[in-house]
Order: sequence, then C-alpha cells, then structure tokens
Amino acid sequence: MQLDVVNNENQKIGSVDVLDEVFGGRVNTDLMWESVVHANAAARRGTHMTKNRALVSGSGKKPWRQKGTGRARVGEIRNPLWRKGGTVFGPQPRSYDFRLPKKVERGALRAALAQKAKDHALVVVDALAVEVIKTKAAVEFLKRLGCDGKTVLVDAIVDEKLLRSVKNVPGVVLVQSAHLTARAVIDAKRVVATPSALQKLQEALGER
Repeated sequence: MQLDVVNNENQKIGSVDVLDEVFGGRVNTDLMWESVVHANAAARRGTHMTKNRALVSGSGKKPWRQKGTGRARVGEIRNPLWRKGGTVFGPQPRSYDFRLPKKVERGALRAALAQKAKDHALVVVDALAVEVIKTKAAVEFLKRLGCDGKTVLVDAIVDEKLLRSVKNVPGVVLVQSAHLTARAVIDAKRVVATPSALQKLQEALGER
C-alpha cells in the first residue's frame, strides 16, 4: 500500500510504499488489549504498604499473665486482633510488571498502526524538525498538519530542537521509532511519522 507524504505546510510532495502486513493487516484487538494491560501494569508504582505486628508502634510486653485472670490469653498489644494492632497479610511494596512475549508486543504495535492507517490518522511528513527551539513554532507546525489533540511524533532520529519545543505542549510526545509502543499509538488521536521512521518500523515489525 502507499501513503501520501506531505511537507511542513501539509502539501503533498510524494508517496511512500509500506508493507501491507504492517500497516494494512488485520487489527487484532486482543493483542492490543494485552499490550496496554502490560504497559499499565509496568507503570504502577506499587508502593502500597501496611504495618504488620512487627512494624506497628507499641510495647512487646505481655499485658497480663497467661492463666488465672479469666481473660483471654494475649501476648502483646500489637496483636492483630486488637484495635491499632498489626495487619495480617496486608499489601506490601511490589512490582506489577510481568513478562509479555516479544511477538505479542510486535503484533500489538502492528495492529495499532494498522488501525491508525485505516482511520486515516497516520500522517507521513518528510521531516520532523524545527529551526529554533520555540513552543509556538512547534504548535503552529502541528496545527498545519491537522494535529489538534493527543499526537505522537515518530522519527528514526529525534531532533533535539523539536523535542524541547514540544516538551510543554499538552498531549504531544516525540519518540524514536525504536521506542514506540502500542499504548502510545492507541492513546493518540494522530500519529505523525517520517519515511525513515516507517522504514525502521517495517524492519522491526515485519513477519518473522
């Protein structure tokens, strides 16, 4: 299949051939879902924690003797059965990340890119670069391309000036093609990529 290539004024200057298996294949929503769940799980901080009987504040002295008082036996006031005692089997700091097969990740990214191409939300621009580091210039550049919401800019080599220019633009991120994820593509309203970035993606996502 072919995709139109535009310049920074959003004028068509040519076209680029892309693989159908990457940008025109079946949109596998199951793989996309698995990839998003994995990315969300890996992003969780997992710092939740409760105090057990060893960590809660209080004395370790036995409140009363074991027998003869008529009351229930107890070893310390930090007993989990008592108010303000320790928590039994409470949440502890942990990582929610898990291993996802590389084939699933590649398949999810293929499906996400195919969905954007199908929705005409994939824009191919000849270059992603600005002459000066200026947020206003970057916003005007994106506006000319029709990007008015969440946008992912993809290039084989990230332009430092553009990276610093879009840093303060809400919902706009500039990533290297090697670091593009399915969640970033799915979450974006538009994906803007250069021909070189598409070539790198095809090399990485081609059926193997």
